Amino acid sequence: MMDLIDDPAPGQNAPEFTVSEISGAVKRVIEGEFGRVRIRGEVGRTMLARSGHLYFDLKDDRAVIASVSWKGQVAKMRVRPEEGMEVVATGRLTTFPGQSKYQLIVDEVAPAGVGALMAMLEKRKAQLGAEGLFAPDRKRPLPFLPKVIGVVTSPQGAVIRDILHRLRDRFPRQVLVWPVAVQGDRCAPEVTRAIKGFNALQPGGPIPRPDLLIVARGGGSLEDLWGFNEEAVVRAAADSAIPLISAVGHETDTTLIDYASDLRAPTPTAAAEQAVPVRLELIAGLDGLGARLSRSVVQGISQRQQRVRDLSRSLPRAEELVSRPAQRLDGLTARLQSALHRRTDLARAQVTAAQSRFQPSVLLRLTARKQDILADRTGRLQAALPRQIRFATGNFQRVQGRLSRTALSRKVAFEADRLNRAVSSLTRTAKQNSAQWRDRLQSLERMRQTLGYRETLARGYAVVRDDAGRVVTQRSVAEQQPALRVEFADGEVRLNTGDSTSAAPPQAPPVAKPSPKPARKAPRSASPDDQGSLF
Repeated sequence: MMDLIDDPAPGQNAPEFTVSEISGAVKRVIEGEFGRVRIRGEVGRTMLARSGHLYFDLKDDRAVIASVSWKGQVAKMRVRPEEGMEVVATGRLTTFPGQSKYQLIVDEVAPAGVGALMAMLEKRKAQLGAEGLFAPDRKRPLPFLPKVIGVVTSPQGAVIRDILHRLRDRFPRQVLVWPVAVQGDRCAPEVTRAIKGFNALQPGGPIPRPDLLIVARGGGSLEDLWGFNEEAVVRAAADSAIPLISAVGHETDTTLIDYASDLRAPTPTAAAEQAVPVRLELIAGLDGLGARLSRSVVQGISQRQQRVRDLSRSLPRAEELVSRPAQRLDGLTARLQSALHRRTDLARAQVTAAQSRFQPSVLLRLTARKQDILADRTGRLQAALPRQIRFATGNFQRVQGRLSRTALSRKVAFEADRLNRAVSSLTRTAKQNSAQWRDRLQSLERMRQTLGYRETLARGYAVVRDDAGRVVTQRSVAEQQPALRVEFADGEVRLNTGDSTSAAPPQAPPVAKPSPKPARKAPRSASPDDQGSLF
C-alpha cells in the first residue's frame, strides 16, 4: 500500500485515491500478511445458497469472522459445518470489496469439540431441568377461548402482524402487546419484566388481565435467540400464573423457554392458531348440533307417540276393568251383613257362658282354697325355723372348739420348731460354703504370689525404667535416656548411661526351670506390680 502514497507537493493537499485503489491495496496487504491460516472457533449462522456455495460465521466470545466455501470445496468436505459446532477451519484470508469486509475462504473443516455456547446451553438446561422447571406436571391447559391475549414481542416486524392477522381470521380477540427487544443485551430483562408485568395485573383493573400469554419472535441464529435461553426468562415463564405459549424462532429453533412454557408453537402464526379456535368452524359446528338436536327431538316425539298408540290398542276398555271388581264388591257386601249377625250371636253366647262361671259361690270356694294353702305353708315354715336354728348353732359350736387357745398354741409351737430346724440347716450350709470359698481364695492368692513379677525378680530378672518411671523395653530407647533405674528383687539401682555409643553384646538370659503347672488353672488376677519389662 505504501507504493500508492506519494508525498504531496508543497502547498498542495494530500493525494486522492479511488475506492478501487484503496480496496485493492487492503486486499494485497491482508493476503500477503496472512496467506493460509487455520482458525478455531464456533460455527454461527450457516446458509447454503442455491448456487451451492456455503456461507457461515466463525466466532468466539469477542469477534466474528465471515467465512465462505465454494461449491467445489463444499462437495469435498468430510464434515459440513453446522451451527453450534466448534471447528478448526483451514483456508486463506481475503477481502470482499463489494461489502468492504474481510472473509475467510475455507478449504477444509475439522471438528474441534462442542461449541462454547452450546455447552453453556446444555449445562443450563440440565441445571434448570434438575430443579423441575421443565416437569410435565407443571404445564397447565390453555383456555378454550381467552377473552384477552397478551403478546410479548417486538412492535416492529412481521411477527406481531402475523399474529394479529391470524387472530382476526380465526376468532377476533382483544390483544395487549408488551413491546420488548427480541435480541441483544436488552432482550432477557425486558422479556422477564413483560411476563411478570402481565402476571401483576389485577382482574377487573383499568388494564384487563390477559387469559393467555404468547412470547414470540422470528427465526434467527443461536446468538440472536440467546436472550430466550437466559435463566431469568426461563424462571419467569415457569412461574407465570397465566398459561404461556412460546413461539420463538422457526420450527427447527429450540430455546429453553420452550421447555418451561405450557405449550411450544413452531412459529408465531401457529401460536395464534393454537390460542383460539376458528369462529366459523364453531358457528358451523353449533348449527350442525342444533339441526341434529331438532331432528332428534322430532324423531323422539314421533317414536313415543307411535309407541303410545301401539300400547293403547293392547289395553282393555275402562268399563271392562271396573265391571268385574264392582260385581265382587256387591257379593261381598251381601255376605258381610249376614256374617255380622252370626258373629254377634256367637259373641253373646260366649258372654253368657262366661257369666255363669263368675257366680258368688264359685268365688267363695276359690278364696277358701287359697286360704287353706296359705295356712299350710305358714305352719310348715314355723316348724322348720327352730330346726334350722339348732343346726346352725351346732355348726358354730364345732368351729368354736377348733379355734380354742390350746389348739392355736400347739400349732404355733409346731411351726416354731420347723423354723428352728430350717435356720440350723441354713447356718451349717453357710459355714461350709464360707470355708470352701476361703480355701479357694487362699489358693488363688498363693498362685498370684507365685506368678507375680516380684517372684520373677527373685529368680534373677530385673525391670528397667527411665527417670519418669516409664518401663523401657527396647535398646534404642534405653540408649537415648541419660539415666536408667533398674529394679531388683531387693531394691532399685540408678545407672547413668553417659556418652557411650556402643554397648556390650547382650548375654543370653539364664534358662529358668519351668515351674510345675497347677492342678487347676485359675485366671491371673491383675495387679499394679504385674506391669514391667523382665530381662
